[in-house]
Amino acid sequence: MKNSRARLRSTLIALGISITAFGVPAEAQAPGLAMLNRLQAGEWEIRYRDGAAPKRMCVRNGRELIQLRHREPNCNRFVVEDGDSEVTVQYTCRGNGYGRTNIRRESNVLVQLESQGIEGGLPFSFTAEGRRIGACR
Repeated sequence: MKNSRARLRSTLIALGISITAFGVPAEAQAPGLAMLNRLQAGEWEIRYRDGAAPKRMCVRNGRELIQLRHREPNCNRFVVEDGDSEVTVQYTCRGNGYGRTNIRRESNVLVQLESQGIEGGLPFSFTAEGRRIGACR
């Protein structure tokens, strides 16, 4: 009983931190995510590790890789980690869920993606590789 209370308490604390983080608009934070600016623009292919069909998308800047499951533009973002080769961003899209995405840069044309959250009331979680395959069509 004591162990389950401790586990519940730590879960609630973690949720409280996440919920607080989601409430901060991206504009309120200092500019960052420079690593994503170094990714080459062009057509990128996202290959999901679970065997789902690959997805192709025209990427103007790496920030477009943050919200692969929430394409709407008015989501609030909170930068959790902003490193030279890795970024983690939490975001919330009012009325359509939220997510947390980690992007690790292997080169300016190759990244590793991990994302999880809620979309349309259902949970999602995926890992994928993003690779630039050419110019946008």
